[in-house]
Amino acid sequence: MSEPIQVTGMVLSVMPIGDYDKRVVLLTRERGKLTMFARGARRPNSVLMAATNPFVFGSFTVYEGRTSYSLVSVDIREYFMELANEQPGVYYGFYFLEFADYYGREGTDEAQMLNLLYVSLKALLSHKFENRLVRRIFEIKALTVNGEYAPEVQNMSPSALYTCQYVASAPMDKLYTFTVKPEVLRELERLMDRYMPKVIDRKFKSLSILKMLDDG
Repeated sequence: MSEPIQVTGMVLSVMPIGDYDKRVVLLTRERGKLTMFARGARRPNSVLMAATNPFVFGSFTVYEGRTSYSLVSVDIREYFMELANEQPGVYYGFYFLEFADYYGREGTDEAQMLNLLYVSLKALLSHKFENRLVRRIFEIKALTVNGEYAPEVQNMSPSALYTCQYVASAPMDKLYTFTVKPEVLRELERLMDRYMPKVIDRKFKSLSILKMLDDG
């Protein structure tokens, strides 16, 4: 058997497999996006049951097989369990996970994207910022990290333009340190609503749910 590998990451998605197993997609700092199997994780007494849920952040010990990875243990640092009770905040969180899954690739350096996920989920839970603002900050920074942030910014107000420039260049720990006026937030929303379909060819399920909640 190969030597165990330890990676730092966050669970992006989970799918039941068979009677007792789970298929887990993990974004890791060291190895990018990994898909692995957690054997017996759906058994009531499994040590992996609580660790194999979306948003869980920690240190994961895995074995690399010939065709797949196997998850054997997790040292959990953050569950983000409070997010489950946040409506509609939890769907913004799922959107961030879907976004990271869209861009994630195995074998790539995902340290920045992992850090962005962490600070963005913390921002949702802080209640210091509108969820709508957290979403737009996340989008701008995520596209910047992945080399795809280059929208047309003509006719934007100086405040909105400065906000975009600040988010694109700020370190992760300085992203969520400000708020904006409602009219500036609307400008950011219009900008990103126009630009996102140009670079992303996927419909995110969480955004569909958020739209239904807004329409309701």
